[in-house]
Amino acid sequence: MNLDVNTLFMVTIYVEAILGLLLLFAWAQNTQIRAVCWWGFAHLIRAASVVLFGMYGTAPDLITIDLANALLFTAFAVTWTGARVFDGRPVEPVYLVTGAVIWLLVCRLPVLADAVNTRLLIASGIITAYTWLTAYEFWRGRSELLVSRWPAIFMLFAHGALFLLRTPLVALLPWSPTNNMLGSVWLTVLSFEALLFTISIAFILLAMAKERTELRHRTAAMVDPLTGVANRRAFLQDAGLLAKRHSSNPRPTAVLLIDLDHFKSINDRFGHALGDRVLELFTESARMSIRASDLIGRIGGEEFAAVLYDTSRDKAVAVAERMRESFAQIAQDVDGRPVCSTVSIGLVHCEAAVLDIPELLAQADQALYFAKENGRNRVEVASLEMILERKNSDKTAETATSVAAIAAKSAA
Repeated sequence: MNLDVNTLFMVTIYVEAILGLLLLFAWAQNTQIRAVCWWGFAHLIRAASVVLFGMYGTAPDLITIDLANALLFTAFAVTWTGARVFDGRPVEPVYLVTGAVIWLLVCRLPVLADAVNTRLLIASGIITAYTWLTAYEFWRGRSELLVSRWPAIFMLFAHGALFLLRTPLVALLPWSPTNNMLGSVWLTVLSFEALLFTISIAFILLAMAKERTELRHRTAAMVDPLTGVANRRAFLQDAGLLAKRHSSNPRPTAVLLIDLDHFKSINDRFGHALGDRVLELFTESARMSIRASDLIGRIGGEEFAAVLYDTSRDKAVAVAERMRESFAQIAQDVDGRPVCSTVSIGLVHCEAAVLDIPELLAQADQALYFAKENGRNRVEVASLEMILERKNSDKTAETATSVAAIAAKSAA
């Protein structure tokens, strides 16, 4: 089966235009991801360049080669700019037109007027540079967990490498008997590859934008926006998964319940903005005190919880003390204000085969109660005596309330 390059040109024009409009439509549905708009216009510009390429032989070379290539380089530059915008980097207007300007200047040099291979190498180099720069931009943002980044990086790198082979292909692949540029085998191969690439990369870029949107929605639902740690829902969910793993391989585990002391007075004295800063400082210091495998989450206004898996009682207490001391040190002075904030921590250690997170949190809460009763800015470890004492005090308080209620009723 023979591939007609003119047919490929027509198909490429339609595909580029349709994909450009599709990306612009997707951007209109979610204008927050501006990179999709850039990528859509890149496809439309590329469609315009292919239209000019297709006019070769019927229009001056100034239009079908010089201007067509300038538009093509601009299209790749716009794609690269979209990659920068996608990861929050600034637009570089000068570099948007650098490739096109270099090409137009090269075309005006008399020494290169008939040097087809040299001009082809320069054109290939410009496209490769923009394509690899786009791949590099995606590589720089690899810390964001988007699976679709990796096929995009691979395809962009491979496409740029293929463009560098254009000049060798001119010498290696035969020309057709018509001796027409549009009938050359190498141009047919490259046109077909470019068509497949433009379809694939458009859908991959669209998938990246969709994946980021979904990731942000999941993050908003599971991460506390102020501190960046898990919210109550996510913490309990992660702790539940940990409890399931624990049942098959039981390991000693500690649960910490942490409360910032007199936090309401901090807000009253210094304002809520500084109160938020105190919460951020605690989160930063707490993260430095625990391992990456440990869980921590904000489960209330100024209340946090942590699960230290596979740790002894003494190590858990040491972690809690380090957390308390480090925060007390950095919270002495916050943004030039004498805050002197501290935390109280209730800790429970479990070596049972079943990890009952709600029950452990309840026991840690009882330990936290004693930490506050005993003067705050301290760590208390839950014990059986502590639990019995708390239950007895609760019963005593309940009995006193009932007696008072009966007495009031009798008096009435």
